[in-house]
Amino acid sequence: MTQNAWARPAPTIAEVAQAAGVSRATVSRVMNGRVTVDEDLAQRVREVAERLHYRPSTVARSLSLGRTNTVAVVVPDLANPMFQQILRGVSAAAAEDGYRVLVADTSETASDERQVALDARLRCDALVLVSPRMPEAELRALLPEVGPVVVINREPDGATPTLAIDYAAGIEEIVEHLVGLGHRHLLYLAGPVASASHAARLAALRTAAARRAEVRLSECAAGSSVDSGYAAAGDVLASRATAVVAYNDLVAFGLLARLNELGVAVPGDLSVTGFDDIELARFSVPSLTTATVPQVELGRSAWGRLGALVGLGTGVEALDSPVRPRLAVRASTGPVPPAVGASTADRAPARTAPTVAQVRWRTEGGVLLLDGVSDEGAELPLVRYEPGDRVPRVHAPRPHLHPVRSAAGVSLTETSPVDHRHHYGVSMAVPVVNGTSYWGGRTYVRDEGPTLLPNHGRQVGQGARVAPDATSVTDEVVWYDEHDEVLLRETRTLAAAPAPGGWTLRWTSVLRATERDLQIESPGTNGRANAGYGGLFWRLPGAHATLALGRGLVGEASVHGSDSPWLAFVQRRDTAATTLLLVQDPDAVRPWFARVAEYVGAGPALAWDEPLRVAHGDELVVRMAAVVLDRAVDGDEADALAAGAWA
Repeated sequence: MTQNAWARPAPTIAEVAQAAGVSRATVSRVMNGRVTVDEDLAQRVREVAERLHYRPSTVARSLSLGRTNTVAVVVPDLANPMFQQILRGVSAAAAEDGYRVLVADTSETASDERQVALDARLRCDALVLVSPRMPEAELRALLPEVGPVVVINREPDGATPTLAIDYAAGIEEIVEHLVGLGHRHLLYLAGPVASASHAARLAALRTAAARRAEVRLSECAAGSSVDSGYAAAGDVLASRATAVVAYNDLVAFGLLARLNELGVAVPGDLSVTGFDDIELARFSVPSLTTATVPQVELGRSAWGRLGALVGLGTGVEALDSPVRPRLAVRASTGPVPPAVGASTADRAPARTAPTVAQVRWRTEGGVLLLDGVSDEGAELPLVRYEPGDRVPRVHAPRPHLHPVRSAAGVSLTETSPVDHRHHYGVSMAVPVVNGTSYWGGRTYVRDEGPTLLPNHGRQVGQGARVAPDATSVTDEVVWYDEHDEVLLRETRTLAAAPAPGGWTLRWTSVLRATERDLQIESPGTNGRANAGYGGLFWRLPGAHATLALGRGLVGEASVHGSDSPWLAFVQRRDTAATTLLLVQDPDAVRPWFARVAEYVGAGPALAWDEPLRVAHGDELVVRMAAVVLDRAVDGDEADALAAGAWA
């Protein structure tokens, strides 16, 4: 290519007009997309422009039209994935209307925000301010200078379009979740002092704690980054809180990383929650319980409102304001650590466990709860019946009990632990029924081993009914197969009663083959020796020491696979001891599947080494009783207690 070719000037609008045989005004109208030009004429102009490689000047177009077709988005920290996703939403929606997006990052410096916003507005048609850090009075003074403008994550002022987030609702769900798990001392890892969202979250936490006399809230300075959460770990542990509410997911990530380095188990020793539910939250280790904010939708909604201000009918549906977060319960939260649960101020001293005098089921917010009443009239939270609708499909969603507590408040269930994410407290969990998994996770395939298959079913309760005397509940549970077709129907009854030194829970499931013949299988029936698990399964938390007992049997190796009528887990945590005594249906004793060393859990096996078949129209009755005690027992006492478990 010659030097003259490089220097050839770009074609002008006049050249296009001459070649097309039209006026420059007609070329301008065509290139600006106006519909007032005859289509045949417009097509001729576009063909000439393409042949001459003509591109209209954006500066000239802006001067002519009085707009730049550009919108600026100002964020406090572009490294924060929350703001990245909001930006993504704005950009995608704006592009649909022919607008480009400029981005300005204030690096969490509130003093720079005003000038950055003013400079950005000079280069664009409108502005989106995302989570501005400047004081309220300064923000309200700035808004008239930079309009048209939309603000995300501030309270509405009645004049400026604003997308607010209902932090109070999000925080209330987090607190309710943690309190339901037995936590009474919560620690807030605070966000940036200048952040309005930090102030809103802290105010909501203080209000939630003030409404609950048993809850103590501590506050610890942190920030908004992974580094700030990492640096705060020492203070978190020194606080002796049992659950942490982090300002956002990034802070929670940093805390989780440092706790892992220190050997602190989450949630075994400490529960952690975040806020925002950024994309990586479900991939952290453990996966993070957090409040979900629809970030991309916030960005799209901001453009929908901003587009209306600049005269565009965007067609983007605006979100309701304020936007209500949704709690995403994952693996980073669990019951209060047992040693703490037995010694916190809101529970009876470990040396004297309360005596359960009465039990009663009740419904609260659509959830079933079992409370005990001590002989002194104190209320003792014992059981929560989870519907299981938030369990991931790969875990085979199912109603389950968690937590199940002793009278002294020690939790004896664990849900979605690190070692087996698909374990959920006490549940009816079966590896294979007619090819569908109701156990969760991988399916054992003969000659192949554990294989992740798309074969997970789900159990759906139809609404449990509390008996008139409140000592039992009944739930009709429909089992759907992997194709969401009904496979079988179950009538589930949970009954409770006081027991000497504790209380008793009785679970009865009547499985009816209403649709077709049923075949129940397990890894044991498919070639994996001594792995016949499946049926009513109880997953326990770990302890400093766990001893498994059966009738005349001691230890995991002896109990596992035995036909003992009962199995007892005696656990010690510091100076406290508990016993969970599981008692089989005396009319149908099955082999025990039991684990202690790898994890603690057990259940009578429906299909130990041979498939179990239920003919169409028949039913299978599965029963197990549990006696929960705040003390250790030996084999003789366990045998005596088991004899009265079904009385």
